Amino acid sequence: MSGGHRPRSVIRYENWVFVPDQEPDAEPIMYAMQCAVCDEQSAASIDYTEGHAWALRHSGRNPSHHTYRELVTRPWRCWMRGW
Repeated sequence: MSGGHRPRSVIRYENWVFVPDQEPDAEPIMYAMQCAVCDEQSAASIDYTEGHAWALRHSGRNPSHHTYRELVTRPWRCWMRGW
């Protein structure tokens, strides 16, 4: 290159949208419970009460395990928003 010029980059800024996926073909929201003591967890289900029932059974079998985490898998989507 002559004259000490460097190549220039052109950057195009775009607005993106990021929201929970509520389209008809979206994956379902899934729920599970995980024992915070031993890390065992319930199967994931679209019905959050299944994880709660599992936690109660797990506590019954393991009386010192009384702390749990809810694990939620929620589909999200993003797309470029037009001007």
